[in-house]
Amino acid sequence: MQDKERQIWEALEKDQARGISLLMEAYAEPVYWHVRRLVVRHEDAQDVVQDAFIRIYKAIGSFRRESALSTWVYRIATNEALRALQKRRETVTLDGSGIFEQQADFWTDWSDKDAVRLQKAILSLPRKQQLAFNLRWYDELEYDEIARITGMSAGAAKANYHFAKEKIIQYIKDHD
Repeated sequence: MQDKERQIWEALEKDQARGISLLMEAYAEPVYWHVRRLVVRHEDAQDVVQDAFIRIYKAIGSFRRESALSTWVYRIATNEALRALQKRRETVTLDGSGIFEQQADFWTDWSDKDAVRLQKAILSLPRKQQLAFNLRWYDELEYDEIARITGMSAGAAKANYHFAKEKIIQYIKDHD
């Protein structure tokens, strides 16, 4: 277990409020960016992260420590993001074209053409490939941890990442 997680667990056992505070200090920013890459809009990411931490707070007592705390936190955040995307899908047709423009907000740096093209490429991927790519590329997680977060096997996580990478390369070549 990582030192950070050990400190959080020790704090949770002594003082739950302090433990939750440490948990949020440790994971709020990386979870925000993970969620933001999935839901795109800043406001949506804030809502999803808030919902995820509420769910974490309510469930922390039942966490069995069968996986790393970080894995559990990311899995909850991922599920909340997917729930938000499902709700949004009911109101927006997600055909891959123009989705970035529909969802992007004033936090988007439109002057960075390469970053915008990369985000459009990622958003054009099937959801499992998006998850595997984002967790591997941005969060630098191992395939085993990606598998635990997403519920796919490590082999499927690796395959989804590599398919995603190839599709992103092709998308960028096609939209250069």
